[in-house]
Amino acid sequence: MTQPLSNQGAPAGTVVVAIDGPAASGKGTLSQRIADAFGFAHLDTGVLYRAVGVSVLRAGGDPADNAAAAHAAYDLHPEHPILREVALRTDEAAQAASKVAAVPEVRAALLDFQRRFATHPPGGAPGAVLDGRDIGTVVCPDAQAKLFITASVEVRAERRLKELQRRGIPAISSDVLEDMKARDARDSQRAVAPLRPAADAFVLDTSALDADQVFSMAVAHIGSKTGLKPTA
Repeated sequence: MTQPLSNQGAPAGTVVVAIDGPAASGKGTLSQRIADAFGFAHLDTGVLYRAVGVSVLRAGGDPADNAAAAHAAYDLHPEHPILREVALRTDEAAQAASKVAAVPEVRAALLDFQRRFATHPPGGAPGAVLDGRDIGTVVCPDAQAKLFITASVEVRAERRLKELQRRGIPAISSDVLEDMKARDARDSQRAVAPLRPAADAFVLDTSALDADQVFSMAVAHIGSKTGLKPTA
């Protein structure tokens, strides 16, 4: 059984910020902004799952197939070229990621990847910001600061629709909403590491907030937990 991340083995003073939340909640943009503000390294853990899902699809497999998904996950490494592909940002990749994330072997295979990043941030950064679905509950339960970023499913579906339209991808509002609901159900009802706020997470509903308001509230929470202030 995989053990929770502890501070053992991490350089003294390394700060970990865990940010979780459902699709289109805004956590990815927020996480990168926080990392930039504090001079921390950033890892979008969803990219790892997207990479696994896309790898399975390209091999002609089904992302929901345990064996195929596990094989792709164990084959993934930090320098794998797929991690830098634009194809990982497609909706097809997002759907595949949600499916492979429900496979226990995939989650186990990617845990070490995420935990090494958290305890030993690249580039000698003094801290790391990881965003995903189970960072505060499973990957980094000892993170100094935890946030759970959410919004109503209708607001998130509208955000995703606008994103798709900006990218020139045809989309129907009702279809995007139903896809979002289905993805939420998979993420929250899966047997392994279901999407939920950590008991000590700061839950931030962004439904009626703009990006600057969310950022200010997040920074204030991180400061209250770590004593740190943005450096940029």
